[in-house]
Formats: sequence, C-alpha cells, structure tokens
Amino acid sequence: MSACIIAFNEADRIADCIASLSFCDEVVVVDSHSTDATVRIATELGARVVQRPFDGFRSQKQFAIEQATHDWVLCLDSDERVGDALRTSIEAERAHGFADAAGYRFARLSEYFGKFLRHGNAYPDRVLRLFDRRRGGWRGKREVHEAASVDGPVRTLGGDLIHYPYRSLEQQLLKTQRYARMMAEHDFARGKRATLGKLVLSPAWRFWRGYVLRGGFLDGWHGLVYAYVRANYVRQKTIMLWMLQNGQPVTTPER
Repeated sequence: MSACIIAFNEADRIADCIASLSFCDEVVVVDSHSTDATVRIATELGARVVQRPFDGFRSQKQFAIEQATHDWVLCLDSDERVGDALRTSIEAERAHGFADAAGYRFARLSEYFGKFLRHGNAYPDRVLRLFDRRRGGWRGKREVHEAASVDGPVRTLGGDLIHYPYRSLEQQLLKTQRYARMMAEHDFARGKRATLGKLVLSPAWRFWRGYVLRGGFLDGWHGLVYAYVRANYVRQKTIMLWMLQNGQPVTTPER
C-alpha cells in the first residue's frame, strides 16, 4: 500500500503527516517546488519526493497516485494525520487483502483553534481516501473541493483522519476566498448561474443547517465562528458567480 501526499511549504507539518503513515509500504510526496525545508524533511524521513508545478488540487492528487508503486493508495494532505483507531481499521482490511471493496471512506476530525469540532458541518465529513487506483482515482474536471471516486463498492471504516486545516484565522479567510473564486469560476464555466434568491438565502441556509440542525452550537464558540466563516464562504462564492455572469472581474485585471 502506498501513501500519497501533496505538499507546498509544509515544513512545520509534513513530519507529523509522514510519521502517521509508518505502516504503509511507501510514502510518495508530490511537492509543488516548496521554498522551505519541506523536501529535505520528507526525504530524511524516507519519503520519495517528486516535484511538479501546481496546476490544481485534483490534478496534483491524480499525478501523485500515478507515481505510486502499489495499486492500493492512501491519499492525504500535509495537514492530515491517520489516527490510531483508523490505522487499526486500515491494517485489519489490508490483512484480508482489501477483499470486500474498491475503496474505503472514513470520518475526518478537524482541529479548530484549540478544539476538535465534533458536530455541525465539520464532522463526520467522511472522505474517500483509500482505494484501488485500478478502479478509480481523482476524476472529473473540478480542481477545488476535489473528491476521489471508484467503480465498485465503498465501505466505511472506523476511526478518524485527524485534520489541522488552519494555522490562523487570517489563513482560513484567505483560503476560503481563494476556494470561493475557484468554485465560482468552475460553476460559471459549466453554465451555472446565481440568482438574487441564492445571494440572500444560501449563506443563511448554510449557517442554519450547520449550526442549528446539525448541532454545531454544541462545539461552543468554536462552532459558532466556524459556522459563520463557512456561511461567508457560500456568500463569497455566490457573489463571485453573480459578478462573472454580469461580465465583471473577480480578480484585479493585469495592467
């Protein structure tokens, strides 16, 4: 089984990610020409590092699994770690030759400024990350909020993929704005259009669904801030789509 990681300037996090994958037969890191010590640290920890210019999250992850020497691949971002219970579940399936599925999904548990979020839209956030690359991969054209898919049965494993997504609130806001623009551009290219109703109602619904209906309030102030920021992401994405369909730029034009 090969572990596949994509990375860019992750010197402060890549070591913990690789350490959590010690049960894998190999670790492949696809690095987008980091300017910090990411490559050196990954190499010293025994990972095989391949450098490739970044042209999209989906494309980078698909390239990563193509570099693996094993057909069963476990895909992580540098800010993720395999938890102990999840490792036990994966090893049990590997001992049986991954006989019952083409892929496996599992919950992702995110740390948010000192607290793990266990409610709302943040959890369980199940992701398909362990699969037979001969039966699937990172398919489709969407380069952001990318998801793997397989042809065949998918089973759910116990345990959590531990996620440390943000170093600061500023980083989260910048990241969500970037993702909002990428999603708006993707939706616009596919012919999707925003409406005045969506401009008003979609952000409110995202907040209400996550914070109230799914119990995000149970995570205290962390859950409240998370719900507000996620609702703002929907607001930004919808506004940007509205601007694009009305012939307005969403980025500063080059002069």
